[in-house]
Amino acid sequence: MSFDAFAPAHRIATDIREGAISAKEVVGGFLQRIHKLNPALNAFTDVTAERALAQASAIDARRAAGKTLGPLAGVPFAAKNLFDITGLPTRAGSKINRARLPSERDAVLIERLTQADAILLGGLNMGEYAYDFTGENAHDGPCRNPHDLARMAGGSSSGSGAATAAGLAPISLGSDTNGSIRVPSSFCGVFGLKPTYGRLPRTRSFPFCDSLDHLGPFARDVTDLAMAYDLMQGHDAHDPACAVRTIEPTLPTLKDGVSGLRIAIAGGYFATDAMPEAQSAVTAVARALGAMRVIDVAGAGIARAAAFLITNGESSAFHLQRLQQRADDFDPETRDRFLAGALQPTAWYLQAQRARRWFHDEMMRLFETVDLIIAPATPCTAPELGQKAMVLQGNTVPLRPHIGLFTQPISCVGLPVAAVPVFGGLLPIGVQLIAAPWREDICLRAAYAVARAQVASAQPPRLDHD
Repeated sequence: MSFDAFAPAHRIATDIREGAISAKEVVGGFLQRIHKLNPALNAFTDVTAERALAQASAIDARRAAGKTLGPLAGVPFAAKNLFDITGLPTRAGSKINRARLPSERDAVLIERLTQADAILLGGLNMGEYAYDFTGENAHDGPCRNPHDLARMAGGSSSGSGAATAAGLAPISLGSDTNGSIRVPSSFCGVFGLKPTYGRLPRTRSFPFCDSLDHLGPFARDVTDLAMAYDLMQGHDAHDPACAVRTIEPTLPTLKDGVSGLRIAIAGGYFATDAMPEAQSAVTAVARALGAMRVIDVAGAGIARAAAFLITNGESSAFHLQRLQQRADDFDPETRDRFLAGALQPTAWYLQAQRARRWFHDEMMRLFETVDLIIAPATPCTAPELGQKAMVLQGNTVPLRPHIGLFTQPISCVGLPVAAVPVFGGLLPIGVQLIAAPWREDICLRAAYAVARAQVASAQPPRLDHD
């Protein structure tokens, strides 16, 4: 069997377990693609080739000895470089962090995938300290969109979205504070999952805004997304925000479908009348899921404003010493946002937390009448690199903050979301499938349904031919 960079992860694992292909052949194939394509794409900042090949050889030896292999046997994956990776400093997209000592242990989520016999290929490019929606890193260079190298990959998990879309890793890990899984999923055209806040432990990852930070997977296939998510579930006491909950597997529920679910389209704040690409994608997904009802998500604009204030307040406090001692070593745009947060009155932060609680309660009331809400992920397809402004509902506005227009209100209250990619042309755009807390199974069932209906898909990019 020949190497296929776009084969689903679960199929790769099956082929390795059955001996149709070796783990070393698979890992070697992906390492060759990284060597060939990453100079243009700039998705990887670190490649752990020696580690990956050693693990692949060990898996092949275990298979030859007749030993049982894990569910992701030989499947390569990569992680945003804010995850601790043994032997590497956790740079978190920054210049300052490169002076840190190499990590002595992997992040918990990397450990859990490795225990399932998945193989880490390396660390991925990202926006500095995760405070970014564009993927244009001032220190490592911009991560480029595999579907058009002149465009943004989205941030801050830019390398995660781009590497998965380009066939450099079947699964990748990212973080999402205000939209940093869903935005790259939308711009790069892959599936992403932002779980409920507190569902997956963040232990041994570099923080951005503690009360909003989530970790989650990217994949080209919904089955792979669910499998990776399931294998990473479980409490870890070293993350105080990680909930003590029974592991609730979603993979067995994927084929249950959406019959009987109360599904609605988010209107009002989320209306896309003046955003043709987003509107077309939402309409296509809604039709595939049989949704006709439109609901108003009251207070979403207030929740977005609260998310801005909470993000600024918490992140600037965390970085205050770095700002005082090494201000010139920040990307100026990131530094200025942190400085603005440092000057923010405490009363604003407290009021934002009150607004956040109010919106949470409003959403819980809404979920008494619906099970799933469909909303756009981004207002547009991937902008051009260097673009500073966009036209939004007839007005010219700054690009960077408005990319998260539709993701920030949902992050603010920690709801689970599956982002699904829709191709209406050469560039993809994402749609959010939003459920009540702890109902990732509903998000993934709906994602599987729209993928099965061939409405959502991760299509191979043009990168190989450019």
